[in-house]
Amino acid sequence: MTTVHSRGAVVTMLLRQWHRPLVVSAGLLAVVMVVSLVGLVLDQRTLLGESVWLKPLKFTFAFALYTLTLAWLLTLLTRARRFGWWMGTVIAACALLDVGVITLAAARGTFSHFNIGGDPLSSFTAQVLVYGVPPILVSNLIIAILVLVQRVGDRALTTALRYGLVLGVFGTSVPYWLAFVGGIRRRTVLDANGDEVTLGAGHGIGDPDGTGMPITNWSATGGDLRVPHFIGMHGIHALLLLTIVLGLLAARHAWLRDEHVRSRLVAIGGLGYCGLSALTAWQAARGQSFMRPDGLTLAIFAAIVLAASAAAGAVVTAARRTPVPAGR
Repeated sequence: MTTVHSRGAVVTMLLRQWHRPLVVSAGLLAVVMVVSLVGLVLDQRTLLGESVWLKPLKFTFAFALYTLTLAWLLTLLTRARRFGWWMGTVIAACALLDVGVITLAAARGTFSHFNIGGDPLSSFTAQVLVYGVPPILVSNLIIAILVLVQRVGDRALTTALRYGLVLGVFGTSVPYWLAFVGGIRRRTVLDANGDEVTLGAGHGIGDPDGTGMPITNWSATGGDLRVPHFIGMHGIHALLLLTIVLGLLAARHAWLRDEHVRSRLVAIGGLGYCGLSALTAWQAARGQSFMRPDGLTLAIFAAIVLAASAAAGAVVTAARRTPVPAGR
């Protein structure tokens, strides 16, 4: 019991050192996530074939994970920390506002995104989601620039954060581009209450309201802007996981203890991930479902994997042939 309390005290101390508004935001988002889970089980209402609570559940999970990551990351800045703090505060506030109106729309049984139905609350929700995302995009971009111009840890960690933040900016901005090139038109659909609602756009290209993919419910019948958005936003987590794995492996493999080697491997992973993000954006823009790639998409994906594997193999081969200094 004492050990559990000690570990809890350590976690609490670390969280207090992180960016406070982002930590609070992540905590509140976690509460909303639990509410959404309960709603998913107890509330049988649906929108376009999916539970009204699925969207707030996905958004709260994604935002909670991302805000908590930023809360930690901002403590690593060595310069312009105050400026970075304000950018993090903007993201924390906007994340809560965006998720708040999405959850409110779910509770009302109506659409949050693209809803131009006309009632004041729906109009307010739509305006929040239109103008609430750009501040997150700009703040992410500024934080990415701050990380790009300074080291925030060892080389591998710095590389992971740089690529991850650039991918985050891409993931945040790509829905705007895809919605523009997708030619998604205004249409009228029914909400969970059976009322007609006018939607000004959609997440699907080719099939504006397509669903069907297991778990994510991304479109199985057309392109979906949520695919590159999700992949880009969570690139930072994939690369941080890669950095952690390489750090753990370094305890067993002396040639991995050189931070230059780990940094190069993370950079290769980052470039490969960037290729994957760009590929899924291009695939969605062509109106092609993520789960039904054509031969050209598969060929490009294979080329990305092979190029990354070859580059990683070259780095590993060179590192294993390099004599390890004594003491490592």
